[in-house]
Amino acid sequence: MNATERITIEPGKRSGKPCIRGLRITVDDVLSSLAAGMCEAEILADFPDLEHEDVLAVFAFAADRERRMTINSAA
Repeated sequence: MNATERITIEPGKRSGKPCIRGLRITVDDVLSSLAAGMCEAEILADFPDLEHEDVLAVFAFAADRERRMTINSAA
């Protein structure tokens, strides 16, 4: 999954936070919902514009960011 196909960053939208497909739903919205114990089906019900592939893109985006943070911290 290439997260850049579904995750967008626009300076004027949600204060430049990474959003899903240009929607006003942020990566943080989805990750926070997961951290609160919601399952994917519940998240998709709460955010009807989201698709399963969007949730996968959130995981890929977060994993990539974590990987880059780890690499940058080691330098």
